[in-house]
Amino acid sequence: MDLGLSNKRAIVSGSTAGIGFAIASALAAEGARVTVNGRTQARVDAAVATLVGLHPAATIDGVAADLGTEAGAKTLLAAVPAADILVNNLGIFEPKPFLEIPDEDWRRFFDVNVLSGVRLARMYLPSMLGKKWGRIVFIS
Repeated sequence: MDLGLSNKRAIVSGSTAGIGFAIASALAAEGARVTVNGRTQARVDAAVATLVGLHPAATIDGVAADLGTEAGAKTLLAAVPAADILVNNLGIFEPKPFLEIPDEDWRRFFDVNVLSGVRLARMYLPSMLGKKWGRIVFIS
């Protein structure tokens, strides 16, 4: 299938494993230039190496940054200043009884699961609007 994504710059947050990795792989298979993201350089490097092995003709890079923080979002933006496709896949959870989850954990969940995507959308949407083309996907 050709989705018309050849040479489109795609960023997938939280993409070193799981659903994010599968999305990054599918975008690479469609010819998009994919940026993988994770919190640690080792996991980013491993994901990039695996994706390059699966899609040798694809352009794939990675940025290690904790997107649950403003500093992490700025690190990503500095490395990849514009994108055509942004997939906000980043998310965390901890299986705890509701009554035992302190406010500190709720704030961290919100920062990672919600605010990370909001920040990235605010950062990348202006260039998409300027090009009159772009896609932003929120996974929750």
